Amino acid sequence: MPLPSRSVALHWFRQDLRQDDNPALSAAAESDALLTLFIDEISTGHRPRGGASGWFLHHALASLAESLAAKGNTLVILRGDPREIIPNLVSDLGIGRVTWNRRYGAAERETDAAIKSVLKTQGVDAQSFNGHLLYEPMEVRSQAGGPMRVFTPFWKAARATRPPHAPLPAPALPPSPDLAPITERLMLDELDLLPTKPDWAGGLRDTWQPGEAGAREKLLAFIEGGLDGYGDDRNRPDKPSTSMLSAHLAVGDISIRRIWQMVEMARTTGQTRADDGDVAKFFSELGWREFAYHLLFHYPRLASENYQPKFEAFPWVKDEAGLKAWQQGRTGYPIVDAGMRQLWQTGFMHNRVRMITASFLIKHLMIDWREGESWFWDTLCDADPANNAASWQWVAGSGADAAPYFRIFNPITQGEKFDPDGNFVRRFVPELKLMPAEFIHRPWDAPAHILARAGLKLGETYPRPIVSHEMARERALEAFKSLPPAASGL
Repeated sequence: MPLPSRSVALHWFRQDLRQDDNPALSAAAESDALLTLFIDEISTGHRPRGGASGWFLHHALASLAESLAAKGNTLVILRGDPREIIPNLVSDLGIGRVTWNRRYGAAERETDAAIKSVLKTQGVDAQSFNGHLLYEPMEVRSQAGGPMRVFTPFWKAARATRPPHAPLPAPALPPSPDLAPITERLMLDELDLLPTKPDWAGGLRDTWQPGEAGAREKLLAFIEGGLDGYGDDRNRPDKPSTSMLSAHLAVGDISIRRIWQMVEMARTTGQTRADDGDVAKFFSELGWREFAYHLLFHYPRLASENYQPKFEAFPWVKDEAGLKAWQQGRTGYPIVDAGMRQLWQTGFMHNRVRMITASFLIKHLMIDWREGESWFWDTLCDADPANNAASWQWVAGSGADAAPYFRIFNPITQGEKFDPDGNFVRRFVPELKLMPAEFIHRPWDAPAHILARAGLKLGETYPRPIVSHEMARERALEAFKSLPPAASGL
């Protein structure tokens, strides 16, 4: 058994599938030989990845492996429990240093702590770094010293601690050590991350280019286009006004620090016509991601339990038909259906439409927010353990700094306000492509000759609304009021 040598290091890739601004990789690269590793983790408590994010992960890993190979290093892929795999690799290869960038879910933190403990007994230097956030959850605290529950004070406190750290350049990489002792290496295809029967990923391929190059291209396109006017246009799903960086941040093929730096630099150098308000609004959206991880760190069951216990008494409805209609984009409300079909086709949904569709499921259909969170987890390329759960709880009213439960989005007026010409609906609900803007968000109000001209037969070619907005709103409000006073806070 080789003795641990500080000349051989191991970097464990997780949510940091990049070389640029990767502090753990940079630390490991100071060695004479470097084992770069990805583990398809089989560990107790780890949530299985969704289908769409698995597709994105496959291609991000392929891109990473190619870029590492260009520098003479080989990405090793293994499957199993990292608490066993990593100590075994250390023993077999004589590794003296192991690095990774930190994760913030409870099961992941427990896994990492267990590995660090074992490596310490092996005499190995195990180091973890912040490669995922601007401000780690333990950095930001209330004046009383505890976790924070409201976004605006959180973001103010975070910004007051220090400026975001500058990103690191991609390091020069040493070669891989002798890989012969690693007998259970997998090919990427053996992870079975790609859909085959059927292959439903055509729309994902048309939408995304996973990997560092694709992420950098998305960022540059946003800086040159969508950032200008972002403060107002970010709510418009009919415009190319969002960064589309969420999936890249989820797998870490670009760092949030690099995004921050490049946006800030673009504003100060005149590369973008965006004003200070646009930039500040974009940075605050990055701040919401930080806040979501703050919540996850301090409340690990964010995806499975109401942050506010009072909602445990809420009278959710079991409605399989309603859930299926929502999932398939067949609710009869065009902006809701367009969003759900955008999600299925592209693995993405515009943020404003995420709020509208989530509100519809929770407050129009009275279906438990966890059903929606689970569906998004499976169908979003950017499925993220903190953002997804925190956002669903925000809409439900059960989360921290949540929208009040009685804030119920009207899907008709939301569509008319944020997709005024109906172009977003026409793109994803082709049955309505000939409907005039006046009626596209409420086709049931259109005169018969308008419906005929559009080739639309309500109830046949496009469904009638599965629930009345007015009735659903009143039902939701009554349900909230029915909670015991001590639970509802009324």
